Amino acid sequence: MGNSSAYHICARSNALPPFKNHDIWKRKILLGFSSITSQNFQSTDATIAKSDDILKQNQNITESIPEPPSPLIDAQTTQVEQIPGVEPTFESIGLGGWSPVGIVQNCMEFLHISCDLPWWGAIIIGTVVVRTLLFPLVIISQRNAAIMSNHLPEMQAIQLKMTEARQRGDRLDAARHGQEMMVFMKEKGLNPFKNMVVPLAQAPLFISFFMGLREMANLPVESLRNGGFLWFTDLTLCDQFYLLPIITSLTLAVTIEVGTDAARTSSLGMMKYALRAMPIIIFPFTMGFPAAILVYWTSTNFISLIQVSFLRIPKVRSFFNIDPLKKHDTQKLPIKDKGFVKGIKETWTNLKITRELEDRERIDQMNFMRAGKGAVQKTYKFDPTRPKPPRNLSAIEARKRD
Repeated sequence: MGNSSAYHICARSNALPPFKNHDIWKRKILLGFSSITSQNFQSTDATIAKSDDILKQNQNITESIPEPPSPLIDAQTTQVEQIPGVEPTFESIGLGGWSPVGIVQNCMEFLHISCDLPWWGAIIIGTVVVRTLLFPLVIISQRNAAIMSNHLPEMQAIQLKMTEARQRGDRLDAARHGQEMMVFMKEKGLNPFKNMVVPLAQAPLFISFFMGLREMANLPVESLRNGGFLWFTDLTLCDQFYLLPIITSLTLAVTIEVGTDAARTSSLGMMKYALRAMPIIIFPFTMGFPAAILVYWTSTNFISLIQVSFLRIPKVRSFFNIDPLKKHDTQKLPIKDKGFVKGIKETWTNLKITRELEDRERIDQMNFMRAGKGAVQKTYKFDPTRPKPPRNLSAIEARKRD
């Protein structure tokens, strides 16, 4: 009775069974909890395995995707990677091109790289090629200079007449002598502009070489640092001993003296003194030039000197159909050389006379215009605008009327 009542009390209160069944219920509870936890662990293991598979698949997908292309870099900001022993091209460092300066730089690069010449040799060879191409123009200039030198006395006589006519203010006479000079030059085949053919053709080439070599030295082209010769090993710097500027000025002075014949120099007048002063004027400027420019300039002067000296040989002149030069006595020429000081004074006097004549002509023209537009000045005894007296009047009445 007691036991059964206790059991029923425990069942109603959902409590544990009596003591003898306590271990059995405890086992059942533990077994159920372990089964639940094992199932949970199995499910977690499965989810972990599935997540690992998903990660592996994602890794395979990401590995199959190619890397994005690298962004384009501006060509101006890229640095040229130099291979040891290989020089970068002029195009890669911003030199060259199809301009006159760029063509000169491309030719220098060809001679240095393709022909395997040092930089000083490439500059000299390029100068020789250019001056050889200009040699026909030198021959034309020498032919015209020889003709003008041989006919110098006749030309100076006509020129002196023109100068005297201008100083007198006789424009008609000056125009007549000017026409006489043109006819004389046409008959003899003279053309003063042919003497300027070589300077006009050489000027753009000289400027192109000058600017091209200066850009190469200022950049600088690394191989120019050891591309020199003898004492000027670095062509990007100026000559520290100032020997190249001195040689450049001396060769230019000798070229001017030898290349310009004595008779032709006398026909230039005051211009010959300006030409002789040019080497002295340019010397301070050449002291700061890079050695590459002075190598070109010096080689140009030497080649010009050789060409002109070669054309002074009689057999060579006859081969190229250049007339032999006639020697003229400077004291017998119509226009004599009066020296530098007297020449300046005479030039200044001629300028003053010309200015006075122009002022006088301008004043005469103003007076003529004023006389044409102003009031009529009375320069007569009777007024021609008044009506004439009738013819039947007597002389006394006509006189009284006047």
